[in-house]
Amino acid sequence: MRKSKAKKRLLVPDPRYSDILVTEFVNNLMLNGKKSLAYNIFYNALDMVGEKMKDDENTPLDIWKKALENITPQVEVKSRRIGGATFQVPMEVRPERKVSISIKNLIKYSRNRAGKTMSDKLAAEIIAAFNQEGGAFKKKEETHRMAEANKAFAHFRF
Repeated sequence: MRKSKAKKRLLVPDPRYSDILVTEFVNNLMLNGKKSLAYNIFYNALDMVGEKMKDDENTPLDIWKKALENITPQVEVKSRRIGGATFQVPMEVRPERKVSISIKNLIKYSRNRAGKTMSDKLAAEIIAAFNQEGGAFKKKEETHRMAEANKAFAHFRF
């Protein structure tokens, strides 16, 4: 490779939970550099999750982490062109990419959800993902189905 590998930036833990994963989520949630607004949306969403799931013994942060875990894909398909034909080749997902995909899917499907505020939408999507339903969970299931259907082309992996 001509260029050197880009250095991975160190993220500062968030103020409320002191968790780097929260900061990564908020950075993806942020639009137009409005980080404090993104933090407010996230914290309000977690507060709503805490109110809606009082009977659950888990904290809202644990519920959010479990929701992320539920929508994290293990495999994905990548297009490979071999001899004029394009095959969908199933490949395992790198650990950093798994987290990134799950965060982006949760945000994408919560933005598309019906609701009044972004906090409402995000809270609803977190609860849905925790209960293994909702758009983000369906996306993960669809990705796994695609990989399963194209399992025959797994030998093209390289």
